[in-house]
Amino acid sequence: MDSMDPSRAFVRNVKRLIVKVGTAVVTRGDGRLALGRLGALCEQLKQLNSGGYEVILVTSGAVGLGRQRLRYRRVANSSFADLQNPHTDFDGKACAAVGQSSLMALYDTMFSQLDVTSSQLLVTDGVFRDKGFRQQLSDTVTSLLDLRVIPIFNENDAVSDRKAPYQDSSGIFWDNDSLACLLAMELKADLLVLLSDVEGLYNGPPSDPKSKLIHTYVKEKHQGEITFGDKSRLGRGGMTAKVNAATCAADAGIPVVITSGKATDNILKVLQGERIGTLFHQDAHLWTLVGDQVGAREMAVAARECSRQLQGLEAHARRKILLDIADALEENIRVIMAENEADVAAAEESGYETSLVSRLALEPKKICALAESVRKLAEMEEPIGRTLSRTELADGLILEKRSCPLGVILVIFESRPDALVQIASLAIRSGNGLLLKGGKEAKRSNAILHQIICSAIPDTVGDKLIGLVISREEIPDLLKLDDVIDLVIPRGSNMLVTKVKSSTKIPVLGHADGICHVYVDKSANIDMAKRILHDAKTDYPAACNSMETLIVHKDLLSNGGLNELIFDLQREAVTLYGGPRASSLLNIAEACSLHHEYSSMACTIEIVDDVFAAIDHIHQYGSAHTDCIITEDTEVAEIFLQQVDSAAVFHNASTRFCDGSRFGFGAEVGISTSRIHARGPVGIEGLLTIRWLLRGSGQVVDGGNGVTFTHKDLPLDS
Repeated sequence: MDSMDPSRAFVRNVKRLIVKVGTAVVTRGDGRLALGRLGALCEQLKQLNSGGYEVILVTSGAVGLGRQRLRYRRVANSSFADLQNPHTDFDGKACAAVGQSSLMALYDTMFSQLDVTSSQLLVTDGVFRDKGFRQQLSDTVTSLLDLRVIPIFNENDAVSDRKAPYQDSSGIFWDNDSLACLLAMELKADLLVLLSDVEGLYNGPPSDPKSKLIHTYVKEKHQGEITFGDKSRLGRGGMTAKVNAATCAADAGIPVVITSGKATDNILKVLQGERIGTLFHQDAHLWTLVGDQVGAREMAVAARECSRQLQGLEAHARRKILLDIADALEENIRVIMAENEADVAAAEESGYETSLVSRLALEPKKICALAESVRKLAEMEEPIGRTLSRTELADGLILEKRSCPLGVILVIFESRPDALVQIASLAIRSGNGLLLKGGKEAKRSNAILHQIICSAIPDTVGDKLIGLVISREEIPDLLKLDDVIDLVIPRGSNMLVTKVKSSTKIPVLGHADGICHVYVDKSANIDMAKRILHDAKTDYPAACNSMETLIVHKDLLSNGGLNELIFDLQREAVTLYGGPRASSLLNIAEACSLHHEYSSMACTIEIVDDVFAAIDHIHQYGSAHTDCIITEDTEVAEIFLQQVDSAAVFHNASTRFCDGSRFGFGAEVGISTSRIHARGPVGIEGLLTIRWLLRGSGQVVDGGNGVTFTHKDLPLDS
């Protein structure tokens, strides 16, 4: 199993990285060089360079080193009288001029010992205004990296004409942190690592024991919460400068990690995907911050605790949560559409199949329909705590069977962001905690929908009731939590469902394929058949209840009925593939498999002798999802309805009716082809179980002699 923290999965794609080391890391508390830290830094960069990474170093410390050398020279050349009258501090530019050569000589010596070649590039902010310079800089760095040379950048403070860094906003950069950010964008780096003298960004001064490390920085969440401590003791920047630089680079699409440069291997740990330091990422606002990226178990436990709070509410309070969610969906249509359009554009650009893009897309009317389905769910009969039966076991000993939530449900779904709304609303209505893992192609849509739904959940319940799992790396951990998660519902491909079933001891509910059949019998009304086939295939081809195989009685071949059906489908641009018999008789391409889900404007057609042959075909090649017969012969219809062993079997109605909303459930969490617990469209009932309540007045068993059993059924409303 991959143990990498999912928020750090981006490191797999890193080739070119920039490391910026600050003055507080390069020097010790007394201003002298921290040779041990510099040695560890060089060793890490050498290891990365040898491992195929393109490494660029931005270093501070020249001014501090130059000041130290000038102080030593002054002391060495001073008389006793001079020492009694200390001079003012040295000019910063003079310190920079002296320190730059010394600092580079030190780096050159250390890298040479490691058999690595380094190079120095001194820049000022003014030169970056020159487009030609920027191109030459990029070409030079590329040449150096091709030669496995490590470029070392520093601002040339000795000749810089910039004023005080925090008073002059006209510059391109104003310290080495912002220089590192500028270079990351200019040189198209895959990662920027800012080394500090603390572990990362805290929500208060690092010296305050109450301050906590922020693992992932979210501007909207943390910008107003952070209290910065003192700026760097030696350099110009400090944490404020690092955060500004990191935010700028992250907004440009370059991940940034602020971490301690005092440790000997933190850069290597970052590239191994370990959760150290503070991450700045363009998509951080889309990620669920449960305890600031807590683990799988903590997320599941939090969902269970919140579900118990939800169950403790009055029925009207739970109903109000759903009504608030419906209102919030309609109020945020523009925001939802903006995120969904970004997902759709990215999916199209990545070359995803048309059927997947179709499932991914939302429209305003679809969002409004989702809101209405949530309202309908809210108005349904209260499902929690319903008395299902009452039995008198003995005189004064009453047993009740009550409905109750399952507990915590994990739903893994692909592509369809509308499924998130349906699943979340069903979980709330049934009092369950919920963990959701959507497809990466819908990450923006899922994130905004999750945010909107959670915003409607009151603090008395807690927004951790519904957790949004970030990436697939967390799924193996979740599937091991059979003591915390009560049901897994995978909604997606056969591969997904099969993998989930083989990877967990948690009960799994769902279907692997949606291979739905329509059998047109010899007595069928052809006009009715054409309407049903048109709807079953073209209404929403990507849906799991769309027709994938058309079976026709052989007599329709001779009476012209089959030709009408084929013509009507082809007119709608449906591509037909034949089974062995149909492909030969109709001269069409043979299907690659009779057990195939197209999820597009295509289907298989096969010819059979009678209804029994049709049933045999369905049992052999179907998926036990939804199958339909079109016939005017009620006896044949009853044979089909009774003998086809599928979750849903229809007579003279489109397979598209197999849907929780259309069945009157308000919504569905999925469609199950299992035979245990729930089958077909799974609504609220499928998310409930039972508990037994026994009310007595001191009765005991006493070896079977304590009471006289009556086992009498009682009215539910007594």
